[in-house]
Amino acid sequence: MSKPSFVYVTYIKTTPEKLWSALTDPATMKKYWFGAFAETDWKKGSPWTLKFEDGRVADSGEILESELHKRIVIRWINEWKPEIKAEGYSRCTITMEPYQGVQKLTIQHQLEGEGTQFIEAVSGGWPRILSNLKSLLETWSVAYETKA
Repeated sequence: MSKPSFVYVTYIKTTPEKLWSALTDPATMKKYWFGAFAETDWKKGSPWTLKFEDGRVADSGEILESELHKRIVIRWINEWKPEIKAEGYSRCTITMEPYQGVQKLTIQHQLEGEGTQFIEAVSGGWPRILSNLKSLLETWSVAYETKA
């Protein structure tokens, strides 16, 4: 039986360098991720923490893979909702690749265990976050300005 998962694909008119920077730079992340940002050095084996704008920890984990301009894999657990944290770790795979003059960005989030709340949460969150990312990189403004 397959594990619960969520996949989202979008196409962004940008360069691999600008997309990578937007995905990994905390100041840029804050612009499209509703004030949240990641703290890590993006190296394999490094700790990863996603923080709210006020400094509270939203999620944490570890960088499992990191290939410049191509791929990031994060072992990820929710830290702020006990019922979601109880579902355990997930694996978030972020893949970037050139496609017909744009960048194809694929996000796959898969639970290591069973459950539905985490996948429901990311399936509502990722589309808004990635819509903002696409808008920011293509138009220098974001689609959603409300807090998550």
